[in-house]
Amino acid sequence: MYARALRLIPGGVDSPVRAFGAVGSTPFFVAGAAGPSIFDIDGNAYVDWVQSWGASLLGHADDGVVAAVTDAARRGTSFGTPSPLEVELAELVTTMVPNAERVRFVSSGTEAAMTAIRLARGVTGRSKILKFAGCYHGHTDALLVEAGSGVATLGIPGSPGVTSGTVGDTVVVPYNDIGAAEAAAREIGDDLAAILVEPVAANMGLVLPREGFLEGLRALATELGSLLVFDEVITGFRIGNAGAQGRFGIDADLVLLGKVIGGGMPVGAIAGRADLMEHLAPTGPVYQAGTLSGNPVTMGAGIAVLSRLRDDPSIHDRIQDTGRALVRGLVDAADIAEVPMVASAIGGLAGFFFSDDDVENYEGAAATSPETYGKLFRGLLERGIYFPPSRFEALFISAAHEDGHVDQTVKAAHDVLTS
Repeated sequence: MYARALRLIPGGVDSPVRAFGAVGSTPFFVAGAAGPSIFDIDGNAYVDWVQSWGASLLGHADDGVVAAVTDAARRGTSFGTPSPLEVELAELVTTMVPNAERVRFVSSGTEAAMTAIRLARGVTGRSKILKFAGCYHGHTDALLVEAGSGVATLGIPGSPGVTSGTVGDTVVVPYNDIGAAEAAAREIGDDLAAILVEPVAANMGLVLPREGFLEGLRALATELGSLLVFDEVITGFRIGNAGAQGRFGIDADLVLLGKVIGGGMPVGAIAGRADLMEHLAPTGPVYQAGTLSGNPVTMGAGIAVLSRLRDDPSIHDRIQDTGRALVRGLVDAADIAEVPMVASAIGGLAGFFFSDDDVENYEGAAATSPETYGKLFRGLLERGIYFPPSRFEALFISAAHEDGHVDQTVKAAHDVLTS
């Protein structure tokens, strides 16, 4: 199958990190998935700690989500006109997400980031964007400079095809360095449209914000009359129903959502204060459109997931307990093997680095060993455990993971690291 794919698709994959090149392997092809597990076309089963890169918070093929998708698809897969499902999902989002008075659905996180940047510039009349090295906001040209995720995995310096003029209005500083952010923002001054940040960085591995970092960004944006944009495509509904805003008590002006809100279907969204969001067409002059925006099948899946999370807030507690147990077990296994490791977990996210010191930014993440991570990845895969095929990605915990899956994973990691 991979040989066939290579003849038809660049690199044999439709998203670069799936090629497994960074971990010295080749991709497996999936026949199906259920709950915490994924099954390849050769009949192998894996405990899946990727969960479609975080989209499947409830686990694969959740009965409620499948029923919602099936019901919606029977009534039509795309209308190109408004449907009640868009309104129902918008009501859930605006009820659960702080400061989300209006929401516009799009088809991907990349689209959401592109729209947010355009909106911030349109609202403020300014041109510059401040972002952070290692934070990934999709493959929009202006945001590929010093990005994380697949760009970091493949070692691509931005990307050919992105002009210097396109990224000329993007200023990059280290994540977790409020001093550097303040210096850069004040130098830009009254031309700073927005500060764009992953409140919890999950595209350079999992890196938590230092105490005071997000608060400092909020104060800085307010001082300079700029917008604070939280990219919660990953953290939204994964670290709590209120996302990072609720978790850290920080009010963002705009928030980007994706992954979880589509129940595994393609989705993105931008949400925020009404006075800002009403600048989008048709009520305002900032143009954004999409044939498949608000797709009824995606909206149905999203309603199924967010309704469950609204009705059972204990889901997040269970997921977080699982993530914490997983990283504790991995650290213990590494300690027995005398391999340096630091790890963290928050909500439905977990992560680790082969390092003696805490990792607080992309420079620290990039200094870790790709060879050691590659060895662990390959060894775990042979033992039926699927970790992200890149050391620059987080682990994604689902509600379908149980203690037995943690134990199986920790034992496999111990066996690999001590071999």
